[in-house]
Amino acid sequence: MPIDIASLHIGLTISMLTMAVALPAVMGKVNDAARRAQLGVILQGVGWGLLLLSGLFPPGAWSDRLSSTMSMAGISGGLALNATAFDLWCGHTVRARVQVLLAVLMTTGYGMGFASYPFRVGWANFLLGLQMALMAAAHARRPPLPVGRWRWLLVVSLVLQMIVTVWRGVLGAFYTELYPTFLAPHPVNLAFALVANATAVLSLVGILLAHRDEAARALERLAALDGLTGVFNRRAWLVQAECELAVSLRHDHPLAVLMIDLDHFKQINDTRGHEAGDRALCFVAEALRSAVRAGDVVGRYGGEEFCVLMNHADHDAAKAFDRRLRAYLAEAGPRELGHDLTYSAGIAMRASRDDTLDAMLRRADATLYVAKAQGRARTLDAHMPLMLPA
Repeated sequence: MPIDIASLHIGLTISMLTMAVALPAVMGKVNDAARRAQLGVILQGVGWGLLLLSGLFPPGAWSDRLSSTMSMAGISGGLALNATAFDLWCGHTVRARVQVLLAVLMTTGYGMGFASYPFRVGWANFLLGLQMALMAAAHARRPPLPVGRWRWLLVVSLVLQMIVTVWRGVLGAFYTELYPTFLAPHPVNLAFALVANATAVLSLVGILLAHRDEAARALERLAALDGLTGVFNRRAWLVQAECELAVSLRHDHPLAVLMIDLDHFKQINDTRGHEAGDRALCFVAEALRSAVRAGDVVGRYGGEEFCVLMNHADHDAAKAFDRRLRAYLAEAGPRELGHDLTYSAGIAMRASRDDTLDAMLRRADATLYVAKAQGRARTLDAHMPLMLPA
């Protein structure tokens, strides 16, 4: 049974427009990457529709030129948006300028050279093929974020579509008699139509799976973070701290744990309200994030308690951290919160190669309670239970 190329292109257009309507409904509330993908599908659907519509106008007429040129803008612009969407989903550096520049060049050159059929066909197909090649090359690289195997389906479909697109450009530019019209029944044009339909389906699958991967990563982040302060919750902090302790043991570098307890926190809640207490917790969490170094781990251990694991930190580094934090709270607390905010803390260093996180936490916790018993607003070292200089 002969295959009608026009019907394949109509089916492709209907599929793209259906995807454009269905994606927002299926995906719900989305971020920047998903919005780009949705808009990209809309533009491609409109582009293919305008290309089919141009066949109803007299060849070379202004209506033919306008609809054909706008169709190229839609197809190329939609491809550029999809490329940047998948870059965001995979964690790649977004090369939006390159894709946008190619889309602008393709549309401008197509419109200016419209009078020459070989030029416009070769120009459009070569630049579209280049967009596809760049997109395939980007996603063939190992992504910085964990993504599913769907990216290889996307790469394979893009490579196939690039091959038939460039091949079609060669026919139109150099063998025009074999490909004299958009719907010419040439085997390459037939292959292009079939691959384009398959790629549309795979693109839809890729968009939905990429969106699912991102949602799963977001849920993992939410499960690891304290809902109020945004730092690690207790479970996630313990997991990360165990990993850092293992690295410390393997390479034999020093490591410190600080257990911090806000002073008179119940009094803040009772006299100023729970909203003031929440603001104080968030303020301390932000201060901790600002004070720690790269590689240190901050977590809310429970209630008004925070834990900090300091990598490559000896006693002096732990004390310096304590001084920075106390100085900042003393200066910024009254200004930001309207009241003083102090804390008591205990420091525990990794003592030996047999030391464990549980043992370090017990030492830090015991020292913390000594600090509270001695009058609060001080940090004590598990090895030297003396008040550290503020």
